[in-house]
Amino acid sequence: MIRKTDKLLLHWKGKATRRPLLVRGARQVGKSYSISSFGKKHYENIVEVNFEEKPEYIDCFDNYDVKEIVKKISILSNSAIIPGKTLLFLDEIQDCPRAIAALRYFHEKLPELHVIGAGSLMEFALNSEGFRMPVGRVESLFMRPLTFEEFLEVSGNHKFKEWIEELELGDAMPDAFKNKLETLLKTYLVLGGMPEVLKAYLKGVDMEELKNLQSGLVQTYKADFAKYASTSKHKYLSEVFSSAPGMVGSRYKYSNVNPHYQSRDLKNALSLLADARCLSIIRHSGGNGIPLEAEANNKKIKILYLDVGLMQRALGLDANIMMKEDVLAVNSGSVAEQFTGQELLAAGESYEENKLFFWARDKKGSNAEVDYLISMGNKVLPVEVKAGKTGTLKSMRLFLNERPESGPGIRFSMHEFSFHQGILSIPLYLAGQYKRLVESVI
Repeated sequence: MIRKTDKLLLHWKGKATRRPLLVRGARQVGKSYSISSFGKKHYENIVEVNFEEKPEYIDCFDNYDVKEIVKKISILSNSAIIPGKTLLFLDEIQDCPRAIAALRYFHEKLPELHVIGAGSLMEFALNSEGFRMPVGRVESLFMRPLTFEEFLEVSGNHKFKEWIEELELGDAMPDAFKNKLETLLKTYLVLGGMPEVLKAYLKGVDMEELKNLQSGLVQTYKADFAKYASTSKHKYLSEVFSSAPGMVGSRYKYSNVNPHYQSRDLKNALSLLADARCLSIIRHSGGNGIPLEAEANNKKIKILYLDVGLMQRALGLDANIMMKEDVLAVNSGSVAEQFTGQELLAAGESYEENKLFFWARDKKGSNAEVDYLISMGNKVLPVEVKAGKTGTLKSMRLFLNERPESGPGIRFSMHEFSFHQGILSIPLYLAGQYKRLVESVI
């Protein structure tokens, strides 16, 4: 599968200031596959160490002498490890926290050796060890499920992807193109972006089996919580993760998760799941300028789930209904809001922790809410996901009127691609191109 990550890994390989790389993200988003494929293609050889499958490699890190570590791995794997020619890939690195700590010494003592680590729920293991990340000596690259445009590529619709990437405001949009893209979008919303599900779909596996695969992935995450979290934490993690699909698109309240648990415990579980990239927290911001985080309110939050396909499976939404109905009307629009949030996060810098915000006014008789706030340059942009082809956009216009230096506003819907009265209307299937499209009208 061709991924955005492929180009980023190649860029990392050629950097003069290259440091050991940690590829981070939730389980099953394609980290190991991408790194392994990259290593086989761009190095003379790749030595893969999977600490989960072969825990005997943990003993190689009983000290931080990196030359000794390399020697032990070379003997155990029966492979040559040659700096500049070999990629050393430390997979499931969360099972060996000392290997993460050793990345610092690879950078300081053996910088010519290319080293990549990858792991899932890394924060769970590190927190339990009282461990501190070797900041400044390691680079991080964050991976997410496949985006809609990556789905177009792997499903053989690369010509549509190319067309999307070149589309400009005012260009003709044939009905046949529009209808095809809407159908492909609905298919993506049902499947989501998890590589295992998409591979099965491309092999012709029927929908019932695909649903079973999605359910199995959700259960895998819950099993991982039990593996890496203490028994006391596990019940909170499980409750927060299980309730999350039904809470997308609305204000997050701990009492709606489980009224019998302390908010403090649920808050800690939510924070840990967000660190592990199983969920994303969207915080309220006043939106009066950049950075948006300067006015962030941690007490007013919304959330996003890991993947839109897993979300609809957890909610029990019927695939046939998803394909027939207006996607923005399904589950009161939460599916479309989840998709838009995923695309906004994925469009950010992969080397950074990307964050989303929202804006709301909670006043009697004057309530207003904007689904997302994002920033581009020195601009704050309000974003709304609207049902159908119409909508008053009262909250967005209120936000823009009170902050004339902000904007343009962005509406994601099935409305035609247009720019009118300071509002850029972007069809959902163009969400991944929003930065380029916004720049064209600023």
